[in-house]
Amino acid sequence: MKEKEIAYQITNTYSTMNELTEQTKNVWFVCHGIGFLSRYFIKYFETLNAEENYIIAPQASSKYYLNNEYKHVGASWLTKENTQAEIKNVMANLNAIYHAEQIPNRLNFFVLGFSQGVSVAMRWVARHKIPCDKLMIYAGSIPTELTKKDFEFLHTETTKIINIVGLQDEYFTETRMQQEHEKMQLLFENNYIFKTFQGTHKVSRTALEMLKKL
Repeated sequence: MKEKEIAYQITNTYSTMNELTEQTKNVWFVCHGIGFLSRYFIKYFETLNAEENYIIAPQASSKYYLNNEYKHVGASWLTKENTQAEIKNVMANLNAIYHAEQIPNRLNFFVLGFSQGVSVAMRWVARHKIPCDKLMIYAGSIPTELTKKDFEFLHTETTKIINIVGLQDEYFTETRMQQEHEKMQLLFENNYIFKTFQGTHKVSRTALEMLKKL
């Protein structure tokens, strides 16, 4: 048996919310967690001021039926299978969206990863040196291969690094929380903000309000 590799062009969707106008102040680039579709994930950001905030939600291309019911569809960014090649595909997807949207330099650019989307967002920012005003790590794990050097291009005077998690998050035990703290220390030393809120492993209105104000 031989396993071969082939390259081909793929077409994918992504979702946006609100309009990019002269009144826009912030652009949010938000990467969903496992099991989401971007058009549903983006609805969590409806609470943000529509005139001031433009939301971009990339769509993971690996889709599947949820709960083996063949009814609702979700998606996953990556698995342990052929991970390095898949990371390249995901990065190409995010880069294509980023360039297609032609975001004006005058606007604040926020990158947020939720759950599995944290690994995607952080790899994208690190590998492609994406300048951003906020890098928001929301209830997810930081990829182990990333190093402090990967983020040296970000200046803490202009970029806020924020890690936020719900106190009732069922996936974050005390041990795992400590592990993520240690990763943050290695990458950013003390130049990051850590916040908690009352909530589980979901995108919370309370958390978004906190992120907006930081």
